[in-house]
Amino acid sequence: MLQRFAVTNYRGFARRIELDLSNPSNYTFNQFAISDGVVKNGIIYGPNGAGKSNLGLAIFDIEYHLAPLKAKKGDYYTNYINAGNPNGTVDFEYVFNLDGQIIEYDYSKNSSGILQREKMLLDGESVFSRNDNEIFVNSKYFPNAGSIKTDFLNNANGVSIVNYLLAFYPLEKDNYLLKLQSFVNGMLWFASLEFREFIGIESKPSSNIEEFIISNNLISDFSNFLHRVSDQKFDILPPNKGDTALWYKVGDSKLPFCITVSTGTRSLELLYFWLKHMNETTFVFIDEFDAFYHFQLSYNICRELFGIPCQILLSSHNTYLMTNELLRPDCNFILNNGAIKPLSNCTDKELRFGHNIEKIYRAGAFNEN
Repeated sequence: MLQRFAVTNYRGFARRIELDLSNPSNYTFNQFAISDGVVKNGIIYGPNGAGKSNLGLAIFDIEYHLAPLKAKKGDYYTNYINAGNPNGTVDFEYVFNLDGQIIEYDYSKNSSGILQREKMLLDGESVFSRNDNEIFVNSKYFPNAGSIKTDFLNNANGVSIVNYLLAFYPLEKDNYLLKLQSFVNGMLWFASLEFREFIGIESKPSSNIEEFIISNNLISDFSNFLHRVSDQKFDILPPNKGDTALWYKVGDSKLPFCITVSTGTRSLELLYFWLKHMNETTFVFIDEFDAFYHFQLSYNICRELFGIPCQILLSSHNTYLMTNELLRPDCNFILNNGAIKPLSNCTDKELRFGHNIEKIYRAGAFNEN
């Protein structure tokens, strides 16, 4: 699981901002949201322009050099570095808890996204570090550290040391680098706003979601999903041979699903597609997941998502979700003024299950700074 993340000088974050998922409180309710002492399910709130989308994208920067074959946003490196310090570096810090092993992986990139520095620690002990042409490789973990340094300097200056070791060094199947690679390969970010975009797990998604539903015999399952989460009933017709689009019946009329349903229902169709792939995921971030949803639908979708085994973070403006019936104060995060912290750290008061967290928030009783 991702235990902690920090970034400095990235887009709108001029200063270092840290998301700490490793320090949950001792609440006894909704314990499904915590796994091995790490927040498994959380929602990030904040005003427009606070940086919720940028935080999600920053977490997925690691995809761009450790999972180069996975899908990416084409414009990711546009406005990549903070405009106030364009000649500096963007500094990333990750802490992963993978089967009880703590991997700390830090690296820096320039404004073009080229790696400048990187280092890794395993359970607090240095594994390797690189700063320009200065390279350290711990011989405890890699006995031929000297030749690795020579090969890397001569042949692999533009790639990550992690990728170099994965490609050229024989590793046991339970090696921590393979665990890290597996986790990163299972990460998924997506949004459904002006454009449908995603980062991770699939090298290329199905270009036609409805074709995916038809070809996998999921029409009935999809119809039941829509009814379950949104109370909408569609009489979706069985496909004819070669059909790549869904049609449904209203009276005696036959209507194309994708161009006659609401924006919110089309967003649900996209979510359904990704739900069918989440058995492959390790970490999911959905940006403004409920931008087109009714508040009750948003709540129902959270129930669906939080039942999935992988770690899931959502961003939202919908404070209706800020309730102890869904999560807990240490799993609701406020991002504002370049800092992010859980509601449980925004007040000195003891927050109990019976408290109306949304009402307290709207009354301005939480100190977000």
